Amino acid sequence: MAALPLPLEPQVVSARQYFFTHFGLSERVLERCLAEALSAGGDFADLYFESVNSTSLGMDEGIVKTASQGISVGCGVRVLSGERTGFAYTDDLSADRLMKAARTAALIANGPQVERVQGFTESTTPSLYPISGFTADATIAAKLELIARAERAAKAFDSRIVQVRAGLNDEVRRILIAASDGTFASDIQPLARFNVTVIAKDPTDSANIARGSSGGGGRVALDFFQGDKSPEHFAHEAARTALLQLGAVPAPAGDMPVVLGPGWPGVLLHEAVGHGLEADFNRKKTSAFSGLIGQKVASEKVTVVDNGTIANRRGSLNVDDEGNPTQETVLIEKGILRTYLSDKLSSRLMGMPNTGSGRRESYQAIPMPRMTNTYMLNGDDVPADILKSVKRGLYAVNFGGGSVDITNGKFVFSASEAYLIEDGVVTRPVKGATLVGNGPESLKYVSMVGNDLALDEGIGTCGKAGQSVPVGVGMPTVKLDKMTVGGTGR
Repeated sequence: MAALPLPLEPQVVSARQYFFTHFGLSERVLERCLAEALSAGGDFADLYFESVNSTSLGMDEGIVKTASQGISVGCGVRVLSGERTGFAYTDDLSADRLMKAARTAALIANGPQVERVQGFTESTTPSLYPISGFTADATIAAKLELIARAERAAKAFDSRIVQVRAGLNDEVRRILIAASDGTFASDIQPLARFNVTVIAKDPTDSANIARGSSGGGGRVALDFFQGDKSPEHFAHEAARTALLQLGAVPAPAGDMPVVLGPGWPGVLLHEAVGHGLEADFNRKKTSAFSGLIGQKVASEKVTVVDNGTIANRRGSLNVDDEGNPTQETVLIEKGILRTYLSDKLSSRLMGMPNTGSGRRESYQAIPMPRMTNTYMLNGDDVPADILKSVKRGLYAVNFGGGSVDITNGKFVFSASEAYLIEDGVVTRPVKGATLVGNGPESLKYVSMVGNDLALDEGIGTCGKAGQSVPVGVGMPTVKLDKMTVGGTGR
């Protein structure tokens, strides 16, 4: 394995220059590798170069328990031949090792067609995130002070807070993509996430223990955490939600109206609907939305978009991991399914536009259609009126874990912050509430959509086929006339 170089300042050197300068790459080397990748046949090949500088810091009860820094460098070589994919990767970017990886991918794909390598056309990369002041550029001491501030703030919030954990994870990812269709793109992608988790205990009842968490971030500079989204903000939110659970009553069970709050509850939309709208599931006809383009799949109040172009957002990208600019894609428009999220392979095989949704976890993985920032657009209803319209129901403000079956759209989600709605008024907090339903079916029960669209704080990570990528979610306040709530109360 070749020695890894020290990173150059990202504001000085572009990703293209970084790879060419440090690893001796050139357009000629890339062309040779692509030609080798197509030497056994195939209709497309691409090279994905990646260098990631990352830091992870964690503090528990005022003591630094975890601290790590790392650099990862490598290249993934992919060859497509019809529906067959040949893939190989290397963590050594010397020409010999790149050619070996290209030959391996070629032999795996082994297709009858032969696509000639076209001349590269370098794309103009948008600028959705800062090019200086990355959190990775800050000192370890500065990052640890942010974490310590969160720990102090949570402890000072209430004496019932008995344990605090806080952490900061950040990275700078440099990528370079070259493909046989002439694609040539590069990008520098910062990412940071701050997390606070607390444990609260009722001093009069040792069995009454609750947990709260909060966090945020995005493709941001360190000063992001010095403003409204400070360590104190996240610490107070974590402490508030934990203390709320100490006094919560068991959630009721049964079918009832459910109001979803703005922001993070959009994760339900992401899981229950978003994954089913990714093109690979629909190409294989394993999605509940397969074959439904142009048909009504939701209430006419529902418009859902996926948008990778929002500045500084966790799920945003200047270019996807196939070198295509990201875009805003309308998935469901006033209840009508309009399109799927696609990458180059799905676009080619399904004869549909490429939405710039090809994403991968790292150079060791193949790209696939993935969401970026997925959310429901505003409606015309006033949030207060939505709550007033409910005689008895549940108001779900925040969510924890959940799961969905893509083939039928069935989902189960646990609410980490929820309240009873009684006679149009939000009353007691509840604990142990789960929402059970079917994504396509649930959307048909949307009867009111608020005008208060909010995106999440910047904490989302999406898993699919063993790969995790950062994403964003969001929605306005939304009323569903009927949803199954699981709980132990009455």
